[in-house]
Amino acid sequence: VQLQASGGGLVQAGDSLRLSCAASGRTFRYAMGWFRQAPGKEREFIAAITYDGATTNYAASVKDRFTISGDNARSTVHLQMNSLRPEDTAVYYCAAHVRIANLDVTAMSSAETYDFWGQGTQVTVSS
Repeated sequence: VQLQASGGGLVQAGDSLRLSCAASGRTFRYAMGWFRQAPGKEREFIAAITYDGATTNYAASVKDRFTISGDNARSTVHLQMNSLRPEDTAVYYCAAHVRIANLDVTAMSSAETYDFWGQGTQVTVSS
């Protein structure tokens, strides 16, 4: 599985961005997630979605501002980010889980759950 993240950029506080993660490869992806890492900080869970879209999970810091969605026909997962804040500045990574279905929300929020990672896309929010 190869993952290609895109859509990052430099925006002002209050603006919106839409990140995309295009997946390729024949291995079935049971769940997709987004994480981010700011300079000097650990990688942080942001959002995740199961392959059928039935279950989503969000970090408390982005809930009600970010929305994750999947486009299975295009093997792409999007992260719509609204009301961006300077503290959202980070490199954003998408990840794929390919081993088992029916993940619970706790597992979906753990970086250890994911088997493949994209290269990351930089999001910078100025105040």
